[in-house]
Amino acid sequence: MGSSDLAIELSDDMCAYLVGVIVHDLGFGKRFPEVPASLPKFFSAAAPEDLRLAGVNFWNLIDRLLQGEPDAITYFSCLAAMHKARLKYARILQRQPIPTMDQVGPRGLLQYGQMSPRALAGFILWRKWLYDIDNRAAQETGYLFEPIIAHSIGGVPVSSTRSPVRRRGDEKKGRQVDCIRGKRAYEIKIRVTIAASGQGRWQEELDFPSDCRASGYVPVLIVFDPTANPKLNALKKAFTKAKGEVYIGDAAWQHLDEAAGKTMAKFIEEYVRQPMESILAEVTAGRLPEIRLSMDEEKLQVWVAKEEIAVYRSAPSPELATDENELPDDIDEELPGA
Repeated sequence: MGSSDLAIELSDDMCAYLVGVIVHDLGFGKRFPEVPASLPKFFSAAAPEDLRLAGVNFWNLIDRLLQGEPDAITYFSCLAAMHKARLKYARILQRQPIPTMDQVGPRGLLQYGQMSPRALAGFILWRKWLYDIDNRAAQETGYLFEPIIAHSIGGVPVSSTRSPVRRRGDEKKGRQVDCIRGKRAYEIKIRVTIAASGQGRWQEELDFPSDCRASGYVPVLIVFDPTANPKLNALKKAFTKAKGEVYIGDAAWQHLDEAAGKTMAKFIEEYVRQPMESILAEVTAGRLPEIRLSMDEEKLQVWVAKEEIAVYRSAPSPELATDENELPDDIDEELPGA
């Protein structure tokens, strides 16, 4: 939960709500008459902090649920982790500071003269603020996505310092693993892109399956996006060479469903697969909907197409302040004489 001003704590009312959601998801409504049929869905237009079930004893509720369905404890754990992440991101939207011109001012040289200084300053500040909240979203998703997949299939994510998968040639160093389940070591990816990355980093990815096999584990590659590209082909080849398993697209989802079991397969379908696929289905290459943004000290308003969302702002959090970007390592190669 943390101790900063962005720390998230789930109250008993919030936890009772989550159990109520699980009761409906698993079709147990008749056994829990205290859970209203009109309980808001987890993915609803309601603000995350408003999703509560008051007047119901959480501890009694979850105890009765687990008596009938022991696997519901993992369901609850994963749903609670997702709820905390959504609560934290709502708080980030409320408290992410507006950047300063000291941070971004020099970037105006790239477009100075193409619009008035006032318009250019506003554009630069909006652009940086949107980058900041998107970067926070990427961080929070990274903390959430792979661990809930790991726990859903009965595995655990492990850090490099605690990993049983060692690096060939230097067994003192371990490999971070997205999920270890029995003797299988999973690499879980939403997609494999053809974007440029450091040669050392890409080689690390190619070495992962061989390191797993050398440590006595079966390497397993999970990729949800089936779009073919040379890097995905190279990664598949590396896992196959190490006598590993590769699951891509629908095969990836099917493998997770089978590994998760009936109860947690329901969680994966309801809270991971369906939301992701419904968003991806709306993406039209080369086209973006109209967007308008407005922010003052009290409120952020965003209009996308004909929909509006409002976030009430509060005091900026020092924890979310961003430092001025460092110069790239190869700056001396880019600017002769620097």
